[in-house]
Amino acid sequence: MSVKPAAILAIAAALVTGAAHSQAPAAYDATPQLVAAAQKEGKVVWYSATDVQVAEKLARAFEAKYPGVKVQVERSGAERIFQRINQEYGSKIHAADVVETSDAVHFIYFKKQGWLTPAVPVDVAKHWGKDYKDADGQYAAYRAHLSVIAYNTKLVPKEQAPKSHADLLDPKWNSKIVKAHPGYSGTIMTGTQALSQSPLGWKYLEQLGKQKIMQVQSSTEPPKKLAAGERPVMADGNEYNVFILKESGVPIEPVYAAEGTPIVVGNAAIMKNAPNPNAARLFYHFMFTRDAQQLNSDVGGLRSFHPEVKEKAGRTPLSQIKLLNSDPNKLDPDNIKKKYEEYFGT
Repeated sequence: MSVKPAAILAIAAALVTGAAHSQAPAAYDATPQLVAAAQKEGKVVWYSATDVQVAEKLARAFEAKYPGVKVQVERSGAERIFQRINQEYGSKIHAADVVETSDAVHFIYFKKQGWLTPAVPVDVAKHWGKDYKDADGQYAAYRAHLSVIAYNTKLVPKEQAPKSHADLLDPKWNSKIVKAHPGYSGTIMTGTQALSQSPLGWKYLEQLGKQKIMQVQSSTEPPKKLAAGERPVMADGNEYNVFILKESGVPIEPVYAAEGTPIVVGNAAIMKNAPNPNAARLFYHFMFTRDAQQLNSDVGGLRSFHPEVKEKAGRTPLSQIKLLNSDPNKLDPDNIKKKYEEYFGT
């Protein structure tokens, strides 16, 4: 089964304008009965768009807390995960227990298809604002991160580093920029929408496309290209990968652009036909606990909606960053991909 992005947009619009809300289920906790049922199933399959190092560390933390339940991490780009689930459910293959991606429109679509199981972990019920959880309890914001500019500090002196998106159009950066692709990465799809709807508009992206960009797929890749010295500057990419590299001693520095930095919300949900439903509920509950969210912040540099999570010293708080938001209900992936391919030649 293949689903065109335009169809996703139409379904999302229909959902927002025409569907009545059902009541969200009562919040649930990790009871001894749930733990025992999960251990009997023995495993949970997690489709994740989070960087594989971060996802694997969270999986190992869960396994340490709940011995006897293994986590199988299936990591890929958000858009690839979306395609995979559509293909699997179209063929009546139900392999995934829990899914999370960085493209919010995916969950609007999954909900409309009836592919999600309503579930509200106690931490979500207690701490998450209404803008960061589905009113019907079918999904919630597992993480947030920024798509940032960054540079290699050994290759670019601080005083010469870009301070804005517009700075990237300077001829001196021709053939020196790496960038991820919205056709693969939900982070970049969301970031491209945010930039195109900002005062910069598509004109900025058209001009950026003339800078002989090194094009990669996932938003996790540009920081790694900087770390390897293959390019001195990245136009976009995951802030959390920049944190991971910087804090391991790599000479890399994020830039929070003067015009604003796109923020990307990554939702998570339990699939309706999860093969391990109890293990899925236990793992989904764990994902939103303070410990798991703190691990995401400490190890992965992800932003959390849990108020008890404390940011590492040296990281710029969200409150000090000008953010560019985007509305998943207005996302037009077909148009974004078409224009992007035209401007960047991909």
